[in-house]
Amino acid sequence: MHLYNLTLQSQTAINQAVHGAFSGTSKVQEIAIGRGNVIQLLYCDPKTGKIQTLCNHEVFGIVRSLMAFRLTGGTKDFLVVGSDSGRIVILEYHADKAAFERVHQETFGKTGCRRIVPGHYLATDPKGRAILIGAVERQKLVYVMNRDAHANLTISSPLEAHKQFTLCYGVVGIDVGFENPTFACLEYDYEDCDNDPTGEVVAKTQQTLTFYELDLGLNHVVRKYAEALQDPGNLLIPVPGGQDGPSGVIVCCENYIVYKNLGDQPDIRVPIPRRRNDLDDADRSLIVIAYAMHKTKLMFFFLIQTEHGDIFKVTLETEEDLVVEMKVKYFDTVPPANAMCILRTGFLFVASEFGNHHLYQIAQLGDNDDEPDFSSKMQLEEGETFFYGVRALRNLVLVDTMNSLSPLITAHIGDLAREDAPQIYALNGRGGRSTLKVLRNGLEVGEMAVSELPGNPNAVWTVRRSVDDRFDSNIVVSFVNATLVLSIGETVEEATDSGFLATAPTLGCALIGDDSMLQVYPDGIRHIRADRRVNEWKAPGRRQIVRCALNNRQVAIALAGGEIVYFELDVTGQLNEFTERRALPGEVLCMSLSEIPEGELRSRFLAVGVSDGTVRMISLDPSDTLAPLSFQALPSSPESLLLLEVRPDDGKGPASIHLSIGLQNGCLLRTTVDGVTGDMLDTRTRYLGTRPVKLFRVKIHNKDAIMCASSRSWLLYHFQNRFHLTPLSYTPLEYAAGFVSEQCPEGIVAIAENTLRILAVEKLGVAFNFVQHDLKYTPRKMLVHPSAGVLMIIEADHAAYTEASKTRKRNEMADDIEKLAVEPEEVELAKELADVMRHTQLDEGVFSSPRAAPGKWASAVRLVNPKTGETLSYYELPQDEAAKCIALVQFSQIPDMYMALVGCGINQQLRHPATNRGGCIYTFLLATNGEKFDLVHRTPTEDVVNAIHDFRGSALIGMGKRLRVYQFGKKKLLAKCENKNFATQISAIDSIGQRIVVSDSQESVHFLRYRKAENQLVVFADDLTPRYVTSVCILDYHTVAVGDKFGTVAIIRLPAKVNEDVQEDPSGTKQLWERGNLNGASQKTELLSVFYVGDQITTLQKTSLVPGASDALVYTTIGGAVGMLVPFISRDEYEFFQNLEMHLRVEHPPIAGRDHLSFRSYYAPCKAVIDGDLCEQFVLMDSKKQSDVADELGKTQSEITKKLEDIRTRFAF
Repeated sequence: MHLYNLTLQSQTAINQAVHGAFSGTSKVQEIAIGRGNVIQLLYCDPKTGKIQTLCNHEVFGIVRSLMAFRLTGGTKDFLVVGSDSGRIVILEYHADKAAFERVHQETFGKTGCRRIVPGHYLATDPKGRAILIGAVERQKLVYVMNRDAHANLTISSPLEAHKQFTLCYGVVGIDVGFENPTFACLEYDYEDCDNDPTGEVVAKTQQTLTFYELDLGLNHVVRKYAEALQDPGNLLIPVPGGQDGPSGVIVCCENYIVYKNLGDQPDIRVPIPRRRNDLDDADRSLIVIAYAMHKTKLMFFFLIQTEHGDIFKVTLETEEDLVVEMKVKYFDTVPPANAMCILRTGFLFVASEFGNHHLYQIAQLGDNDDEPDFSSKMQLEEGETFFYGVRALRNLVLVDTMNSLSPLITAHIGDLAREDAPQIYALNGRGGRSTLKVLRNGLEVGEMAVSELPGNPNAVWTVRRSVDDRFDSNIVVSFVNATLVLSIGETVEEATDSGFLATAPTLGCALIGDDSMLQVYPDGIRHIRADRRVNEWKAPGRRQIVRCALNNRQVAIALAGGEIVYFELDVTGQLNEFTERRALPGEVLCMSLSEIPEGELRSRFLAVGVSDGTVRMISLDPSDTLAPLSFQALPSSPESLLLLEVRPDDGKGPASIHLSIGLQNGCLLRTTVDGVTGDMLDTRTRYLGTRPVKLFRVKIHNKDAIMCASSRSWLLYHFQNRFHLTPLSYTPLEYAAGFVSEQCPEGIVAIAENTLRILAVEKLGVAFNFVQHDLKYTPRKMLVHPSAGVLMIIEADHAAYTEASKTRKRNEMADDIEKLAVEPEEVELAKELADVMRHTQLDEGVFSSPRAAPGKWASAVRLVNPKTGETLSYYELPQDEAAKCIALVQFSQIPDMYMALVGCGINQQLRHPATNRGGCIYTFLLATNGEKFDLVHRTPTEDVVNAIHDFRGSALIGMGKRLRVYQFGKKKLLAKCENKNFATQISAIDSIGQRIVVSDSQESVHFLRYRKAENQLVVFADDLTPRYVTSVCILDYHTVAVGDKFGTVAIIRLPAKVNEDVQEDPSGTKQLWERGNLNGASQKTELLSVFYVGDQITTLQKTSLVPGASDALVYTTIGGAVGMLVPFISRDEYEFFQNLEMHLRVEHPPIAGRDHLSFRSYYAPCKAVIDGDLCEQFVLMDSKKQSDVADELGKTQSEITKKLEDIRTRFAF
């Protein structure tokens, strides 16, 4: 079995985010983000407030840290990358290529995310003289950065700053002006703890704040100063120094933030404020999880964020270079972040820890509101803190959102909405911000305006008054027997003096010359000058114009009967007819002219679609005007044509001419036209829908794109060196044109039935459009009702309260307040406060859920209509019962009823050693129409129930190490038999036919058979390799795909003889069942394929994502990635991609320094899987390398790109 890996969507989680002037443009900042194994560069447009992706790099490694770095006196930032490659890599962004390029790559250690190999931490000297890269334990290396004689960046050999038996919690560069570069580290020395068998030293050992100094004169690193911390810290924040501030560092500790500096500076300590009347567990400490700093010439401040998402503004007051006071003030509440960036344009970018990422505009700095300042000068007892009340956003305004699926806990792929194309139903998020997201393949469309028209139009165009106009001046709408012209201003209204003939339908219109307009209608052509003089050309005799093609200087029309007439604009602005005409062997169905290339007088080719099922290229060169050049036979009659010239992204080299052909059978053909001979080469086909395909030219990101209208609307555009053909998640459109106005710089005007719509497409390059429905707790698992298409979801949160517990806790706090009041005035005030407390409920989707003590659980079961997001039925479990699994079971005693079984754990403690007080199984009766469920009974169990499966009229239950068979009973489920010989913990159960596949959380999969006569569950085969299984998918009777928590997909198969052996040797299997765990089963599986995808796998499903396509293995990961493993159709195809992959490993190595084969073989050697992500890097190489690789493979460049496109569109999009 040979497979090909395709990534449909890379990870959406953002683990690192740094901002800087990477493009080198004055006053422009970008944000570099790390998404697992992808580096992206984002630009926040200050005019529109939208986030744009400038470049996207697959690094084939794990990005561990990112840092912006600028040499002294420089104007451009470099990006320093710490990864699992064992190398430090410095990248430079080139705006002309829209890509990062590697400047330096220095090897220092082994590959992989190891404790003692640097890469986890990065810190830079603020003056751009040195970079420190550190490991979690022991090792730290410092590189001195400089310029050579040609002003190029240079890097020194590494200087060691190692310290044995030391754990590192954080590293920052201290701003010390131009003194020796200094770095601050949070360290923990465990040498004494290691040598103490009693464990008493651990409790006494304190963290230290250590300063390392790089002596530039002596070229070595010294440990300058170390100070023990009173409270354990988790984060360091550097403070501006030199002329900008006092220097030093803010240490974020448990419940406190502390300012520290070298010299005479005393510690400035402020407790982290807590929410007033919070329901959090009283023993729970509070820490800072993210920060952002903003610095100008006159001031600086910090925004710090706590675990709940509350942001505080921190300022420092100084006297004679000493900090005397630190002030903390509540600012706003946003989702908890992995990183925050403040840009010079006033934006705050929040890379959320879970869920969508957000871009906010800082509307005000919070200086003039009524929020109190909490100061270090306010006297508090040790352990006391300040309190504040949360509120809606006041200082921040949300301007844009980046969709994220992280954490994607589980997903189901199916066409529940009956749309003829599967949707992906993904459970993601955490706590009160959890969601059910419905993913559809398509681009998100913004609807700017919708207007009803007095009839059903059949075409629409936009025209400008002159060549120099930036915006369109008119919208021309054609009806069956009339034409409507609308003028575009602050409002859109009918124009009466346009010069257009309003009593006839329009076949085409455009700006011609510098300031004239042209209207083509069935009886002739109107040439409307700027001064409203009109020249007309009338169609000869009784022959009408049926089709036309226009650009700025050329007009081609087709008369009834298949005759082509050609006009060209002369230097005086007069439209002249070419003397000869060209007759074609059939009616002209469609025709197209490309825009005139820059620096030329005319377009060289006219494409014509004829009723005999051909497309013909006709020359417009003055030497052989209207001479036929080439033709191509089509599988169906053409409906529309569009010639498009595409220039390379870097602006170098000649433009390529592409002809798109829309067919009446719903297919789109794309072919390349030879710029000299007009030959049509390299044809590619894609099925778009059931209706004939019409093509329209629009502008996307200032480049030509094609809008395709069929039973669904599609957009064909060029983005990041690749053509994308993506459906629009919108109503089917009938006709469209590009639209540019002051309010809508890049839009589309379109018609749908009797409405005129103005649309905008913004988020390019994405595969999916999201619709989300909110949930209450973290979702864990779901099942699909077999007939009604509704979803039943279980949700569970650790360290959380149920609604009943929250109400009880609020009442207790309110009662305590009332009891403390003694005086009559106090009693009245206390009663008011208590009443407010009882009735105030914060929105947990905004302000996060209250945190309970460890071991507390809140769970619920929900029935959802995925089309509308409506909750049809809801049941909340008692406090401390954690819902773990759910399955639909049809018991043999009641075969016409569907039972939903929910497995739970009771009082589960996750800390080592893990403990619990057993488990239980809830049995719910699901209504046949899927509108509700009812509780039938509850069955207690001895252990936590982690897996349930329907098997031949019984329920297979996995609890702890036991596998048990249950039958339905009136008061509870009845146990029939069990097997307790599993190694660790059963995590999932599947079956096919008579075979049962049981997954162990650490010992891969086991194959079992249920012997009805003996009432025994017998293990007859298992896997040789221990795997930490997270998901399993049965591919066929002998083959299983296994995904593990480390990100590896393995496909294993039973030997050919195993089935026969089991059926004919029952005595042997009985002995095997009694043998125990040590040797496992006597028969082992064979390994067919192994592939590392780069993230923990949460779902595996054998399904099809495109209507009519073959099944493939689709996987999702915890970070939000969606990919698939697809089979090759021939041995030749596999060998071609294998050779291409080998060449790309050599010619296009990963940008972060990781070896590709080593990365894809992270935990086990990659076997029988070709990495499509690497193969698709072929189009990103420069043309010289592409040509060399193509020659080595004996193919042309276009043949290789066609094969890459074909294998993707065969299974996906």
